[in-house]
Amino acid sequence: MAELVWPRLYSCYNCRNHVSLHDDIVSKAFQGRNGRAFLFSHAMNVIVGPKEDRELTTGLHTVADVSCADCREVLGWKYERAYEATQKYKEGKFILEKAKIVKENW
Repeated sequence: MAELVWPRLYSCYNCRNHVSLHDDIVSKAFQGRNGRAFLFSHAMNVIVGPKEDRELTTGLHTVADVSCADCREVLGWKYERAYEATQKYKEGKFILEKAKIVKENW
């Protein structure tokens, strides 16, 4: 009998809503508001809030807070625009704070 292999996921720590796939991690070397954070190429089951300019450790960015679509917990943010050329790779990607997500199917 073949063994079923489920994708490794990250879920909201509060309600366990699936928010991203492990395979979508771009980097684990980011800093969020509350400690370590991961940069993801995609996120799902999230609500993207209004855009605002924020001065982050790597310069000025236009970002939008990202919340869980089920419980509305703020999980991180989405990079909408980077003003410095070296930071353009972040555009369209998501920061999810390690303290706000949990592993599923590991």
